[in-house]
Amino acid sequence: MRISELSAASGVPIPTIKYYLREGMLPAGEQTSATRARYGEEHVRRLRLIRALLEVGRLPIAAIGKVLAAIDDPDLNLHHVLGVAQYAIAPAVEQHASDEEWARARADADAMIDDLGWEVDPGAPARDELAQAVLTLGRLGMPADGQALRPYADAAMRLVTEHEIGTIPLDGSREAAVEAMVLGTVLHSRVLDIMRRLAHESVSARVFGAM
Repeated sequence: MRISELSAASGVPIPTIKYYLREGMLPAGEQTSATRARYGEEHVRRLRLIRALLEVGRLPIAAIGKVLAAIDDPDLNLHHVLGVAQYAIAPAVEQHASDEEWARARADADAMIDDLGWEVDPGAPARDELAQAVLTLGRLGMPADGQALRPYADAAMRLVTEHEIGTIPLDGSREAAVEAMVLGTVLHSRVLDIMRRLAHESVSARVFGAM
């Protein structure tokens, strides 16, 4: 297909496609003349992934470039590639605590992960997210140890094992796998939050409604 057809198929404007080509985010098409190139379904898939990372993952162009570089690196296995994408969409954690408080919260978070027996990289951004949650809960006088948070960990593992990991296609392109992971992580997180709030309202109505 020509670049105009690629634009129509992907919904990405031609100037944007040309920008992605210049930046190396989109592979060059097959040159058919001095000024024209032919593109295929692999280009449509790559543009879909870029849009998902931009619009759903809210990633900056530089971060998207790192994800795409990982996808194109044949020496990286799928677990590593998915990890690059997962870490890229993780929110930044602002530390509003003393070094001592933060070190204690991070140690507690690391201990929880170790006690669960989960295989999580020491540099995983979610470790800092968990530490921040532990720190905040502790400041509010709410339970924040491994026992108190264990039901959430068990629910998360059950959801990932029984539902989410199965949505990642293992027999297709790496672009499709990363797209499914990003969409699943972001959108399923929203669904989980929505369902929890609905459940809160329903249980509250049964428990407190008659009081």
